[in-house]
Amino acid sequence: MKLEELKKIRENNFLKYKKKKKEYYLKRKVQNKSKNKEFIDYEVELNDNNFKDKMQQIVKSQKEYVDTRVDKIILKIEEYKLQKYNYYQNNKKKRLDYDKEYREAKKDKLKKYRKKYYERNKK
Repeated sequence: MKLEELKKIRENNFLKYKKKKKEYYLKRKVQNKSKNKEFIDYEVELNDNNFKDKMQQIVKSQKEYVDTRVDKIILKIEEYKLQKYNYYQNNKKKRLDYDKEYREAKKDKLKKYRKKYYERNKK
């Protein structure tokens, strides 16, 4: 086989693959749409009588979820605090240098702003 023939065969195979992939994607998209479509009557769901009940139900379910995970949440918060503390300790010099550069860069902008502010308030 010549190189040109191989290139054509390869391109055809690739196009077939792309077409097959697109068809699969569209098929799955249609399936998911039909599966997730639940008709919700918002007039009934959110009228004055049901609205308060729905809110209470949502709050109750969220509270139950948090209560079941409270230990994990506290552990994650403590891990984050420790990680943050270690980061600040290890990068103290870098942070201070960055803060200094940032303040110097903003200094001119701040001077101009103050000058305009005081001129405006004098009048």
